[in-house]
Amino acid sequence: MNYLILGLLVFLGVHSIRIIADNWRTAQLKRLGEGPWKGIYSLLSLAGFGLIIWGFGMARQQPEVRWLAPVGMRHATGLLTLIAFVLLTAGYVPRNAIKSSVHHPVALAGAVWAFAHLLTNGRLAGTVLFGAFLCWAAVCFIAARKRDRAAGTQYPAGTPGGTAAAVVAGTAVWAAFAFWLHGALIGVRPFG
Repeated sequence: MNYLILGLLVFLGVHSIRIIADNWRTAQLKRLGEGPWKGIYSLLSLAGFGLIIWGFGMARQQPEVRWLAPVGMRHATGLLTLIAFVLLTAGYVPRNAIKSSVHHPVALAGAVWAFAHLLTNGRLAGTVLFGAFLCWAAVCFIAARKRDRAAGTQYPAGTPGGTAAAVVAGTAVWAAFAFWLHGALIGVRPFG
């Protein structure tokens, strides 16, 4: 569990710099340059992510079960993760109504994904992992919306084509992950 917590602190800490120390981040970007800053950021992120994977894997070998989710929660988790994948995709598809209205769909996707996984995971390690990501994503979303308001950021209106592309692509990626990749990569098959 210690490696999981350390990994979360490093990974989410690095990804929180803009939230808690935006002026320092800007100064470091100017001092180091964009390339070196991104290199350090990426290396720390990868180290944190590796620790999360390793720590979570170790914790799964001796699970501490806190509660058992009702079977029906799998369906709620499936629906919420579908929404999360559509939100995630909307962050990258140009001119879609989802990004136009939400403004930061990737951060919101992280919160929905984490909440969905909390519904079905009653193990201590899962609660720590998904709870940390839920808290971080919620704070990240709120901070990004606050920055937008302060800067007067305007998002272009979405088009039906862009919105449809985000929904179709997000659904396709969700289906591939839910029915194949989740089992292959994580060892858990959400739908049997």
